[in-house]
Amino acid sequence: MKLRRLSTADEGFAAQLEALRFAGARDDALEQTVREILADVRARGDAALLEYARRFDRASAGAVRELDVTARLRTALDALGSAEREALRAAHERIRAFHERQVQSSWDFREADGTRLGQRVRPLERVGLYVPGGKAAYPSSVLMNAVPAKLAGVRELIMVSPNPDPTVIAAGALAGVDRVLALGGAHAVGALAYGTESIPRVDKIVGPGNVYVAEAKRQVFGEVGIDMLAGPSEILVISDGAAPAEWLAMDLFSQAEHDEAAQAVLLSPDDRHLDAVAMAIERLLPAMPRKEVIAASLEKRGALIRTRDLEEACAIANRIAPEHLELVVAEPDRWLARITNAGAIFLGRYSSEALGDYCAGPNHVLPTAGSARFSSPLGVYDFQKRTSIIEVSQAAAARLGRVAATLADAEGLPAHARAARMRFE
Repeated sequence: MKLRRLSTADEGFAAQLEALRFAGARDDALEQTVREILADVRARGDAALLEYARRFDRASAGAVRELDVTARLRTALDALGSAEREALRAAHERIRAFHERQVQSSWDFREADGTRLGQRVRPLERVGLYVPGGKAAYPSSVLMNAVPAKLAGVRELIMVSPNPDPTVIAAGALAGVDRVLALGGAHAVGALAYGTESIPRVDKIVGPGNVYVAEAKRQVFGEVGIDMLAGPSEILVISDGAAPAEWLAMDLFSQAEHDEAAQAVLLSPDDRHLDAVAMAIERLLPAMPRKEVIAASLEKRGALIRTRDLEEACAIANRIAPEHLELVVAEPDRWLARITNAGAIFLGRYSSEALGDYCAGPNHVLPTAGSARFSSPLGVYDFQKRTSIIEVSQAAAARLGRVAATLADAEGLPAHARAARMRFE
């Protein structure tokens, strides 16, 4: 495996850095396939949904299987080993405790003349949660999406997952999922977005999925809300050279093992430290169960980059705007102030990104592909909507009406101006 070794002092470094950026190519055939599935589900409802479920979800029954969350909770939890069961509970409690602090309330105030202004905060009525199924189970993804939704006050949370694993059922029950449907793929997204005879239309769809699910979410956006259009997982590590090279190699592996398009980058001003990490990667990689995926990821989008100093490393990190950023330095708070673009920041040598994926508490649904420049982690606020409240007193109608009428006249909108003036003339 050949891992890139770059230096900010090299001529052409900017172009080399840009080449590492994820460029998601649009697949015309995939887009058309998803468009046809969504249109069919929208037109024929349950009939189309059942056809796709039999074809893609291996559903053999005469209807899409719905699991009773309450009845399956004890069974699902009991099916887990004691260590796994307690870990799931511990993660749930930490995620809940963190997100409780994000809950927003309605507010208003009155001005001296009696005018009342405010904001009404209300939960979304119904949300769909997609959970990948098949070869892998993702109970952590269930917790990260369902916990903030229920804390926000979402009345009905519908989880869809093809052949859901017992750990997924257990996580859903712990987090308060209301319905679980053994259903997946683009057709599941269509059912949630448009509604069918048996599945109500939701207000928002969240959760990860394969390329068909991601494309379906993109196409239904506008009909319903979505969490984000997520790209491959990313980690960027800034190291001052003091942490064990093996730790950093494994942190890079932790994201590279997701898939071949994931990105793992290490920045450091210490050349000998970069050498040590490179050697640790070569030494540890052969023993990794997912070594082929890790190697492909590191070779395609990974890099070890020598910077002039830590200040330059922070500047490069802001240009990349990574999903996960580890500040493995002696004084992380000092350098934290210099980071402006990142989905989640891990401070110090003991704050491994892997903890953030499962049980630290903050959400692991994070902006990718540079979107941390303008996007935020998933949170309670994503499941709440805000409505402005305006109550103008008679006295304010004259004062504000003159301002509004003047501006409306300037914009050439005479009905606006007249409506404002009628309140005080």
